[in-house]
Amino acid sequence: MNYDPKSHPTLTSYVTGCLAAGHLVFSREEAQTALRIGKGALLDAAEKLQKRGQLLNLRRGFYVIVPPQYLNFGSPPPASFIDDLMRHRSRPYYVGLLKAAELHGASHHAVMEFQVVTDKQMRDLHAGRSKIAFYFKKSISSVASAIEDRKTDTGKMKLSSVELTLLDLLRYPQATGGLDNILTILAELGPKLDAEKMTTLNEAFDRSIFQRAGYLLDRAGLVEHAKKLRESLKRSSQLQWVEIDPSLRSDPDLVPEILSRDEDWHVLVRRLPEREE
Repeated sequence: MNYDPKSHPTLTSYVTGCLAAGHLVFSREEAQTALRIGKGALLDAAEKLQKRGQLLNLRRGFYVIVPPQYLNFGSPPPASFIDDLMRHRSRPYYVGLLKAAELHGASHHAVMEFQVVTDKQMRDLHAGRSKIAFYFKKSISSVASAIEDRKTDTGKMKLSSVELTLLDLLRYPQATGGLDNILTILAELGPKLDAEKMTTLNEAFDRSIFQRAGYLLDRAGLVEHAKKLRESLKRSSQLQWVEIDPSLRSDPDLVPEILSRDEDWHVLVRRLPEREE
């Protein structure tokens, strides 16, 4: 962003100029260049705005402006700056999991964190009242075909497709709120699901994820979608038996008995998943 330093002699007026131009973020280097000041002077000025709640130093050298309408929340919505943040970090990413499910139309539960998948282990961030949680995927390029651009008020962000979202919910159980929640989301998003597109992601996920997905599709009454997934799996080698809910085996002393064995998906069921009302 290029600003005439004569028109923006202070960081406060620089921030005002950014907002007027529709920008919510800037880097330390951008501000120093525009204002023709050193690092120390910029940090001192930024600290004053941070104390007033008008600025966030979200990562070292990356600032998010808090517009007046968001002062009570302590931050603008993460969707408005996540793309800038990840480009600043030079990392591929996509918004996924429960947040992606919400953006695709699943509305059963309020999502408590803004969930982002990227190819590097990153610490979670707090931006005002919002928590940005990062989940690690070794190769983002392996699912590139299932990442779409979603417009935001300030530009765009990367978002997982419905198909990738549902597979990721099974891949990252710690982020999902449990199997019942996944089944509920799957039933809500079922009409938007393209099973053919889901099968194109089979190289990016363990086969066990597809087995669980297929079982839940059947359980949600999405029989045709399940059939296409089953046909794809039949082209693979023999399926191994997997737990539909691995978390039930986390405590060896409290493992429930197996209720049933699903022969179609080679899934062991210790408790029937139920849609939440």
